[in-house]
Amino acid sequence: MRKKAIAVLFGGQSSEHEISCISVVTIVEHINKDNYDVHLVGITQEGKWVLVKDVEAIKDGSWRESKVSAVISPDATQHGLIVTDGAGSRVEYLDVVFPVLHGPCGEDGTVQGILELARIPYVGCGVLASAVSMDKLYTKIIVDTLGIRQAAYVAVYSQELKDMAAVVKKIEDKFAYPVYIKPCNAGSSKGVSRAADRAALEAGLLEAVKHDRKILVEECIVGREVECAVLGGNDVRASGVGEVLAASDVAFYDFEAKYYNPESRTVLDPDLPGSATEEIRKDAVKIFKAVDGFGLSRVDFFVTKDTGEVVFNEINTLPGFTAISMYPTLWENRGIGKAQLVEKLIQSAFTRWER
Repeated sequence: MRKKAIAVLFGGQSSEHEISCISVVTIVEHINKDNYDVHLVGITQEGKWVLVKDVEAIKDGSWRESKVSAVISPDATQHGLIVTDGAGSRVEYLDVVFPVLHGPCGEDGTVQGILELARIPYVGCGVLASAVSMDKLYTKIIVDTLGIRQAAYVAVYSQELKDMAAVVKKIEDKFAYPVYIKPCNAGSSKGVSRAADRAALEAGLLEAVKHDRKILVEECIVGREVECAVLGGNDVRASGVGEVLAASDVAFYDFEAKYYNPESRTVLDPDLPGSATEEIRKDAVKIFKAVDGFGLSRVDFFVTKDTGEVVFNEINTLPGFTAISMYPTLWENRGIGKAQLVEKLIQSAFTRWER
């Protein structure tokens, strides 16, 4: 049997560009090269698509200097990658695509739409699930219909910030401080802040609007941060639960704490009160199905410190895949190593296409 051709997309134009470049190394190093011919396609922060020669070029950052362009052909009869170099253009046939892209212009249904047009199977959620899960406001609207507890919120749009006083009043009428401010379409806690007073609220809103025109301001949930991995399509499985322990000197688990603070760590199968663990696992699957998820997602929750109540936070349809990321770690804890997990995800792309 011939090897299947797989294109692995990484980089992208979002604020999570660098994290994607770390995630992709983990994934590519665990693809079975006996079964797949791997085409590495990097997307620069300016939006240029280039063919990358090997993983080492990703590790040292030299991939951005590639002069060979490589774009997915929108022609559904080609099912391929248009590669253009000094010798001209050619089409490389593709069996499947693994988009290792985090954040807007990658995790939000845009790239998934290109792959639908190209009629190429791909790993992960489809256009709808990707779009609504990337948008924190629409995720909340969907989860509201499930009767699952989540943080109360106020939506703020960029045009409203012309009258900052009115926005502040709207928020203060609903919540006491502190509050959390989040761009609706961002990840890895980019643009997220905690406001303990009016001045911090205004500064947080102005920071969040740099990342998206829609902003969520949420009530403060005092609790433990926990995460659950979801895998599958026709048969959806939930992993165990992992707890995030941010470094003691940070107010919340922000971007720096997630990726660069050595004191931040995770605990697998933490001791949670009552039936919280099973509730988290069940709710993770319910939410994944409600957004029409397929393939993989990581679903994040809080467990309140006072009552032990489970509170939904957000869903990530293309979660981080770095050496310390929770998604692969949770499945390793369930006996599914990274190589097996990557293979399952690739196979799920074909399953979804057949469905």
